[in-house]
Parts: sequence; C-alpha cells; structure tokens
Amino acid sequence: MPQLVRMYARHVAIGFAISAVFVALLMWGNVMNLRHLVLSAPGGWLAGFLLWFFNGLVFAGAQFGIAVMNMGDDDGSNGGRRKPEPATPPALEPVPLRLRAGSR
Repeated sequence: MPQLVRMYARHVAIGFAISAVFVALLMWGNVMNLRHLVLSAPGGWLAGFLLWFFNGLVFAGAQFGIAVMNMGDDDGSNGGRRKPEPATPPALEPVPLRLRAGSR
C-alpha cells in the first residue's frame, strides 16, 4: 500500500476515534438531554451512529489536514522569493519639516 494511503487511513482512524470519545462525552454529560433522546427513542441508535459518523468525518478531515500541513521540509527557509529581512533594522533619523505660519 502506498505511504500516502497508509497515512490517510491512519489519520482517518484517529479522527473517528476522537469522534467516538467526543460522542461518548456528549452521552456521559447528557448534553441537552441527548442521552435520554438516543436511548429512549425507537430509532435512537441510528441517531447515535449518525452523530458518531458525521463527527468522525469532520474530525478525520481536520486530522488529515493538520497532518498534511505538518509535512513541510525543515530546510530553514520560510519559502517565497523575497529577500530576507536584515538582522537589525536600520536606524531611524528625524527629518526636518518646515512650516509657514498661517498656512491653514
């Protein structure tokens, strides 16, 4: 299996595990009486599954996005083509300004 596919599968599994913890905490805390609704409704198991599944999709996407963004090379450069900033900023010098009286 290619390395990218393995990385994707690993981070999707991590995202769904985070979703399971999140839904378990929601049920344990009985947030907005959710545990009662899921356990007492006739199709409550489906609602619980869908809550876990769709949160899993969100957490898996976020987990994989973070993993991809952290894949950058550590070559010390910040990227781009601009010249690097000097180590010390240039000294600021006051500029004389001449005003005429009554120029308003």
